[in-house]
Amino acid sequence: MAGKYMASSSLPNPRGGSGRSPILLLTFSLLSLSVLLFLFSVLPSHPNPNPSSNLNTFWPESNFVASLEHFLTSQSPGSRPIRDDTVGSDDPEAVKKFDDLLWQREIRRVYEDPYYPAATSAIRVYVYEMPAKFTYDLLWLFRNTYKETSNHTSNGSPVHRLIEQHSIDYWLWADLIAPESERLLKNVVRVHRQEEADLFYIPFFTTISFFLLEREQWKPLYREALKWVTDQPAWKRSEGRDHILPIHHPWSFKTVRKSMKNAIWLLPDMDSTGNWYKPGQVSLEKDLILPYVPNVDLCDAKCFSESESKRKTLLFFRGRLKRNAGGKIRAKLMAELSGVDGVVIAEGTAGKGGKEAAQRGMRKSIFCLNPAGDTPSSARLFDAIVSGCIPVIVSDELELPFEGILDYRKIVLFVSSTDAIQPGWLLTFLKSISPAQIKEMQRNLAKYSKHFVYSSPAQPLGPEDLVWRMMAGKLINIKLHTRRSQRVVKESRRLCMCDCKRANFTGP
Repeated sequence: MAGKYMASSSLPNPRGGSGRSPILLLTFSLLSLSVLLFLFSVLPSHPNPNPSSNLNTFWPESNFVASLEHFLTSQSPGSRPIRDDTVGSDDPEAVKKFDDLLWQREIRRVYEDPYYPAATSAIRVYVYEMPAKFTYDLLWLFRNTYKETSNHTSNGSPVHRLIEQHSIDYWLWADLIAPESERLLKNVVRVHRQEEADLFYIPFFTTISFFLLEREQWKPLYREALKWVTDQPAWKRSEGRDHILPIHHPWSFKTVRKSMKNAIWLLPDMDSTGNWYKPGQVSLEKDLILPYVPNVDLCDAKCFSESESKRKTLLFFRGRLKRNAGGKIRAKLMAELSGVDGVVIAEGTAGKGGKEAAQRGMRKSIFCLNPAGDTPSSARLFDAIVSGCIPVIVSDELELPFEGILDYRKIVLFVSSTDAIQPGWLLTFLKSISPAQIKEMQRNLAKYSKHFVYSSPAQPLGPEDLVWRMMAGKLINIKLHTRRSQRVVKESRRLCMCDCKRANFTGP
């Protein structure tokens, strides 16, 4: 109203006989209209009430090298507060003080939350601020050397590609330390006070250090990391039971990990043969199996639709034909299947050319053979899943990721090694699977594939999300064994003994 009043009072009175007043009114109207049109042209038609949400609408990055490049180059020196959790002295009182603080928080939750200690809210994780030599320096080392593709392991695998497929430590850490406004997962939150934590994450890149450092470098680094972690009051309080240790390659951290056997190990499998882990070091109750990072690209809905009519190969395998331990079955299977019509068996590696050949072959095949390798598991299983190729697992000792959540019988065929090497048995079995069952399993593969694709930002129902859903189920037992270990006397049994554990066998 004030604007109208000022405009009308500034104009000459029409009754005063001024001939310019209509011209002034017209000029003013046109000017106002021009201003309004300009404003509408520069302002968004649908303003976003939450500007930060734009950060999470871009397509997630699932390529490790690309994600790492963005992560490292965005970490400018002033972008993070400089913190370091290094313990300066070995003070027993620090452990008691921490235990008291944790007890006060937990007893308050007991009385205030009728569902506690069941996980009814987000898991609270404290991420240790370790010195850069355990974290950023190792990531930079990978970034600055990954183009050196001539670097291979003793069995011929490209080192940097091997690191990529075991890079679960990077994907979990990058999500945990990202600003909360950029994160999508709601079942885990990072806390900055140790007494508020349910779990503690150790961000040491054990696989990178093992493969890219010389032995005389990684051995002392492992010992330093061990001392750094075990000096922490939180570790001393629980003897590591509530600490998460990513050691996804079976060679990594091998020289010192026996001193951290109480921690929650993030593993590719259990390998109950004893070739990689000593008896008593790993168990399904304590540890967690995580999927390898796939070597091939995700076959999305469009790809699934287009590849359906192109799947003419009955059974496909590409990989190393000679392996040790349980992987010796590969040679027997190849002798049985080589040259058979409808079956493609090829020697191959995980390099760039190998990736492209494997991806083409899997997308043209109905079934993909997944025999044991040096360990019961291999990345090939997850390559097959994200390619829409029904895995045929021949690995009697295999443990699978997230099996408390996912039913693998809906997407995988399990075959005992004894049956698989019988002449003609495997092909007869595969040909007996009805087209309707194949279609159903392929539809399930399309649904399940999202559970095995790591990305930044981490996606709901992705592997990072399922990690914390599985962790939620472990919390009560972690608290039970921690409290029990704190109160036992000399004459008490140090371990709960039971006969409920049994080895995993595919056969009866």
